[in-house]
This record gives sequence, structure tokens and C-alpha cells, in this order.
Amino acid sequence: MSQEILAVLEYMEKERGIARADMIAAIVNAIKAAALKGVNSGQDLKIEISPKNGQLKAWAVLKVVDSVSDPRQEIHVEKAQALRAGAQIGETVEKEINPAELGRIAAQTARQAVMQKLRQFEKDRIYDDYKDSVGNIVTGTVRRKERNDIYIDLGKSEAVLPGREQVPGEEYQPGDRIRALLLAIESTPRGPELILSRGSPKFVRRLFEVEVGEIADGTVKIEAFAREPGYRTKIAVTSTDPKVDPVGACVGARGARVKTIVRELNGEKVDIINWFADPKQMVLEALKPAVPRDIVLDERSKRILLRVATDDLAIAIGKKGQNARLTSRLIGWRIDIEEHKTEVVDPRAQAVKSLVLAFGLEKPLAERLVAVGINSPAAFEGVDADALVEAGFSAEEAAAVMQTVAGA
Repeated sequence: MSQEILAVLEYMEKERGIARADMIAAIVNAIKAAALKGVNSGQDLKIEISPKNGQLKAWAVLKVVDSVSDPRQEIHVEKAQALRAGAQIGETVEKEINPAELGRIAAQTARQAVMQKLRQFEKDRIYDDYKDSVGNIVTGTVRRKERNDIYIDLGKSEAVLPGREQVPGEEYQPGDRIRALLLAIESTPRGPELILSRGSPKFVRRLFEVEVGEIADGTVKIEAFAREPGYRTKIAVTSTDPKVDPVGACVGARGARVKTIVRELNGEKVDIINWFADPKQMVLEALKPAVPRDIVLDERSKRILLRVATDDLAIAIGKKGQNARLTSRLIGWRIDIEEHKTEVVDPRAQAVKSLVLAFGLEKPLAERLVAVGINSPAAFEGVDADALVEAGFSAEEAAAVMQTVAGA
């Protein structure tokens, strides 16, 4: 049994990082508890394990008496003095016993208890090792896939990338290297489980914090964030230093920084824009290159109605409404987009209307005047009755028109 114990101690210390002293305490308590449930019930036992060679020693702790009524707990004074010179009645002495006497059932029960304790050590260690890493990016190797979940080896522990936290279209095979966000540590009946994510907006945010030094030191701040994993991400940034362009800092020289992030996201589009407190300015910035012709804000219900030209309609809405949805999440307002319809004005009808309003002429008469080129009140300058007769009007009609114009 000594070799078995030593092997367990060495393995747990080297491979699992569990201190040898903690393991020995767990094994001793388990063996003692198991032994007291078996043939050694009723005894007071003392058990020690050598941390060097794993050797197990056991003693029965007995009370010194002059008349023994329970040999499991008591020892006659003469026998006690043989074990320890000068032992007196009322004291206790330790009598070494063969560990094998603890019983086979006790050993089996102890083994089960030890394994249970080891699992608890493992659970506690996983939590302690990773509790401060929640929200950080970790790197591991794909181990296997079960149903829709991917299990990843992080070196010291195993983590899971659930289907709900994966990016649509990404596929991984055993052995592939993968980076992901340590999203949470969940408690399960099997112990703490490390939950990873590549689909969370926090993953992209953390990538920017790692890649962009100005975000890490607080010079540039991400004010708003919206993402559809695998398709598009929009972030709005500001700068605490007027000399630092927040968008330029995130993009990097020749786009180097954002390209690194896009590669990690397997080609997902990333839009970086300036942040404004005014929702009207924000929506104008977020929808570029589309330019709304009209914006109607309903501050009470936090809704924005945008009217855009026909050519910009597809850009503003985006593929399957993606651009509009992301802009809505980024601003925090509901956005409705509709086509801006330009009112078509008939110049002939407009001219007729102006003559009717200016002189009170009948509409059919005004239409005849427009037809011969008199399309505004000012056009009557230099026109007389003879000119109207030459244009096809009767003498009576011409005289009546000129009289009406003169009297207006």
C-alpha cells in the first residue's frame, strides 16, 4: 500500500499541483474514517503517512486502567508499562498495529474516499487557478467534440466551448489551436466547469484591449459595442486625449491593428466609428456611407425614423437588416428606415396654379395662357390684347384677360 500511496502523492503533486501535505491529510482522514466503520469501530486510531516513502503506520490509542472492560479502548496498566515505561492509570498509550488489521473493507472504502477527496482538490484547484482569469483570452488545443460542444485542453484543465458561444461557420478539428474568452466558471454536479466563448461581444472587446495599447492604458475608450458573430461588429470609441484620434488608434498604421483582429475573427467585418452623445449624430456616423435625407426622433419612446434615398436604402438596411440592427443596438434606440420619396412637381401645373392665384382666372383660361408661353404673372409684361389675339384668343377673351390682369 505504501508504494500506491507514494505514487498518488507524487502524481498529484507534479501533475495536478496539489501539495503533498494536503494529500496526506486527506488520505489519513479517509483511512481513519473508513477503519472506524469496519472491524476497528469503537477504537481511537492514530495514523501517519511518511511524505518521503509513503509508508503508513497506525496506532490504537488506549486508556490505561487496572481492570479492562473494553479491550478496544482500554489496556491494563502492566501491559501499558511494557509499551511505555512509567505509564500510569488514567493516561493514554499508543499501541502500534499492523495497517493490514484495518481491514480490507476499510481499505476499499478509504480508496473511494481518497478519490472523492482528490476530485474535490481538483475542483478547488481549477477554481483557484482560473477565478482571476475570467474575462481574459486563453489559448488551448481542441481535444474532442461532443454533440455541439467543443472540449478544449488548456494545459492544466479542460474547458468547454458550448454551441451557443460558437461563431456560425467556424469549424475545428482535434489538434487545432484556438483562442477564446474565458466567459465564466459554472458550478456543476461534477465540479467547476470553464466556459469559453468566441461569439460574445466581450471576446472582440478583449481583442481590441490586447491589440490596441491606447485602449489598454485608458487613452481610448470603447463607449458602445454591437456584434453579430461571424458577420459584423460595430464599435464606437472616444479619446481622453485630444491629440489622439480614437478611430485611427484602433485601425493602426495601414490598418495593421484591425487586420490582426479581423484575421482572428476569420474575416468578420469590423466597423470603428467615433462616438457621440447625441443619438442623431451617432446614427449619421453609424450609417455611413449612407446619408439619411430626413431624421425624425421620438425621444419619449426612443425611436428614430430615417428616410433615405433609393440608392442608399440597401446600404442603410444592410444584408438581411444587419446594418440597421447593429446600429440600433449601438445607439440603444429603435430604428425604422424607409425610402425617401421625392415629390415630382409638374411645372405646367405649377404655372397654371400661379396664374389662377394671382389674377383669379378660370383654370381652362389659365391653361391656354400657359400653352402660349405666359407661365407666370411676370410674363404679362409687354403683352397686350393684340398679342393675345395673335396667339389664338378671341378679341373679347383678350380684352377680358387684360382687364383682369390690370385690375389685379
